[in-house]
Amino acid sequence: MAFNIRLSYPRSILVVLGLLYALLPTVLKAAPNVIFILTDDQGHWALNANGSDDCQSLVTPNLDRLAREGIRFTEAFAATPVCSASRATWLTGRIPSQHGVQDWLLPAETYGDDARSYIEGQPTFSGSLAQQGYTVGLCGKWHLGDDARPQVGFSYWSTVPGGGGTYRDPEFVKNGERVKRTGFKTDLVGDDAVEFIRQNRDRPFFLFLSFYAPHTPLRYQPEKYRKPYLDSRFPCFPDLPMHSAHMREMNGRVSGHLRDFSKRHSKLSYSALVTGIDQNVGRVVSLLDELNLREKTVVIFTSDHGFHSGHEGIWGKGNGTVPFNLYERSVRIPMIWSHPGRIPEGAESTRLVSSYDFLPTLFDYLGLSPPEDGKRVGLSYARLLDGENGPWVDEVYFEYEYVRGIRTKRWKYVERSSEWPSELFDLLNDPSEQRNVLSYRQNAEIVKDLQDRLEAFFERAGAPPIDDWRSTTQQQLATYK
Repeated sequence: MAFNIRLSYPRSILVVLGLLYALLPTVLKAAPNVIFILTDDQGHWALNANGSDDCQSLVTPNLDRLAREGIRFTEAFAATPVCSASRATWLTGRIPSQHGVQDWLLPAETYGDDARSYIEGQPTFSGSLAQQGYTVGLCGKWHLGDDARPQVGFSYWSTVPGGGGTYRDPEFVKNGERVKRTGFKTDLVGDDAVEFIRQNRDRPFFLFLSFYAPHTPLRYQPEKYRKPYLDSRFPCFPDLPMHSAHMREMNGRVSGHLRDFSKRHSKLSYSALVTGIDQNVGRVVSLLDELNLREKTVVIFTSDHGFHSGHEGIWGKGNGTVPFNLYERSVRIPMIWSHPGRIPEGAESTRLVSSYDFLPTLFDYLGLSPPEDGKRVGLSYARLLDGENGPWVDEVYFEYEYVRGIRTKRWKYVERSSEWPSELFDLLNDPSEQRNVLSYRQNAEIVKDLQDRLEAFFERAGAPPIDDWRSTTQQQLATYK
């Protein structure tokens, strides 16, 4: 049986709705522009502004300035320590078992005849912001499937399909056309960012500035970015014995992480890639100053996840070991929010926040309604940006294929599916996570409490039991040894 329903409204309501729609651009003029800068494989330690307990030899004057002009979150975390899965969380606010990306996407799923979008049909910040009047652009890495086609909400689209590849003379897909370009990929992404800002200076814009660096390959960086490190002793990169679980093979080939381990070339290249990011961040902020847009623009800087560069005897991230890890260096990320005149300068927050908190925080800060979504797990920390302390639960959760975890101020409990061991680390007394104290009798109550909280979180999120994690994704998964 078919029903033909016609809804009618009083003329006065239609008039009011029409006026509200017409006023939307005016309302948005009061909302700030947004530049969301997301790097790839940049650990929390790889930022001078984070203080004396971290690296102080990297050349990052523009990021240091950004930190001085805003607030640093010294204990910010990615929900997943691998790129595609993490990026999907930043975009949707969902954890992997809900957005369906549990690992990095293989090339066949990102472009070509078999490409598919893993974000299509899901609520995203890009789609919602575009609906509410923002002009939304992507400059740089996507790596969430169907890379060559602009995804929902984006009216400017410039990316290198596949999520990686050479830094020298790459081929972009820019607004529907394949373009072979000459130069260093990080600088070319910066060129696109400058172009997007100039094109949209007179309207509310959101720029997703997504750098590929300092991710591999480590084969090419311009000399101007390498020069500061030619005589460096690289104090940021510890030379430790290789971790016993270091990943050796991936898809039947020698792991790139293994080839990069503890080599001077790798240390210099990673450092140069970070400095290349810094210089292009400086170009963007200087342009905002030039166009008198700095106080009208919130700049957010972070990374998709962390990275080990010799730390704990690992070169890599969550998949740098087998079994996968949730070590601090894999999941802890740099994070800066800077908005002169609104966010206090030189501020610091030690509250634990996650990438799944970003979407609700962003919309709260902008004074806009986030996309409706019953599967989102994060909370807004926008009031922390204004220097408010107030109540906040200092615990964050993680998920990566067969690994889940909870971290509090002191403890980290890591639970793996039945074929792998679980772990408990006392971060107060063992910040490098060298001793698994899961079996210590005195920790039995702590373990039970953390297990209960972890189980409750994933039940609330609608995730299956951990041993059934494969049911949460349809992607082709890489193989590791």
